[in-house]
Amino acid sequence: MSRKKNLPILTDVAIADIGAEGKAVARVDGMVIFVPFVVPGDVVDIQLTRKKKNYAEGRAVAFKHYAERRVETRCPHFGTCGGCRWQTVRYDDQLAAKEKQVRDTLERLGHVDCSGMRPISGSPEIYEYRNKLEFTFSNRRWRTDPGVAEQEEWGALGFHIPGLFDKVLDIDHCALQREPSNAIRNAIREYAREHALTCYDIRNHTGFLRNVVVRCSNTGQWMVIVIVAERDESRLFGLLDHLAAAFPEITSLQYIVNEKWNDSYTDLPVICYRGEDHIVEEMPRYYSAGMLRFKITPKSFFQTNSRQAQQLYRHVAELAGLQGDEVVYDLYTGTGTIAHFLAEKCRKVIGIEYVDDAIADARTNAILNHHDNTVFFTGDMALALTDKLFVENGHPDVVIADPPRAGMHASVIAKLLETAPRKIVYVSCNPATQARDLELLSARYDVGCIQPVDMFPHTQHVENVVELTLRNGGGPEQR
Repeated sequence: MSRKKNLPILTDVAIADIGAEGKAVARVDGMVIFVPFVVPGDVVDIQLTRKKKNYAEGRAVAFKHYAERRVETRCPHFGTCGGCRWQTVRYDDQLAAKEKQVRDTLERLGHVDCSGMRPISGSPEIYEYRNKLEFTFSNRRWRTDPGVAEQEEWGALGFHIPGLFDKVLDIDHCALQREPSNAIRNAIREYAREHALTCYDIRNHTGFLRNVVVRCSNTGQWMVIVIVAERDESRLFGLLDHLAAAFPEITSLQYIVNEKWNDSYTDLPVICYRGEDHIVEEMPRYYSAGMLRFKITPKSFFQTNSRQAQQLYRHVAELAGLQGDEVVYDLYTGTGTIAHFLAEKCRKVIGIEYVDDAIADARTNAILNHHDNTVFFTGDMALALTDKLFVENGHPDVVIADPPRAGMHASVIAKLLETAPRKIVYVSCNPATQARDLELLSARYDVGCIQPVDMFPHTQHVENVVELTLRNGGGPEQR
């Protein structure tokens, strides 16, 4: 059996730039090396972990010099937890890197003219900005000390170690969600240990506790969902009663019994144990005074950074340029947040989404916000955009598209080119697939304003909004 060749340690290497996937970049003898948890200006020794013809990957094993622009982290788990890899990078440097990432990706992959690109919109909060966190129980606790056995008597409650499906880092404090999020999670762990509630073993499919979801809203409401592997009311209800007594802030306490071999729960019933079966989020209206209200259920999708979502939707509304008589199609509408944001400034909004529960929430949100000019349909986007749909609901004047990371299906783009709405506002969480789609849409559309938005500080992720205008005005005679 051949043994893997030992890779060398490179000494006194200067970190040059921020790279892809949350890693930084060094260059040695013409070779690019990707290194996590370092910042430009650091000088480190790098243990190579992977070497290819044109690049290598490694990890810093010693710091010889710390960059002047490096900042202190607020997370005790930084460097082990897979999230928030840019905590040591100044926030203005993070924004500059994300803005450059969007520009480079659009120009290189989509051949997009980025002259209309605006400065990135930064998040007003860079810590405690998330309204949802999901934690995993595991009987296999990840230990940073190799001298301690990795499998303890109880286990762990926290986040998966990147690349290891069965190892979980026990989280004491996460700086991404405001209190009492940490207190709730730590109380669950303490109660579980004291009452011998076992953690799930994903390899052997044994154990009781599987996941915990903690959601909050800016209205002060909290939702906690405990997910267990089997129906055992005595053990489960004891834990839920303890949480209800210890945390009166929890306005929605729910549970799910997941007996499947995977952690997905969108196809499982959710049982409300205490309080309401939902929480309510609010955000300011764009076109008038007052607040929009959104009902959030356990399976609802809602942008995880609530305050920055407001800014994202304001950019969408601005670029849509609504005058009041337009028919707007909101593709991949989710729970209808963008649709309801625009509803009071157009004749009609048609939202389309393939998740039934999301459409149910969108319709409920129409009632909450007194919008009688919204219509929501469930359907596969690649099949939903038909001539019959347009005849029954009106030809689209403006289309908002906010697809998943994979971007828009080719048939959706083809239908947009055929239908030719005067404007498309394309929201994307993946500039690479957005660039691909923009190149296809360039057959009839010109790119105008480009607006990057940072929804996730300390990570490499970036949202981007692009305004597309039909070439030569696209009057009815061209359709």
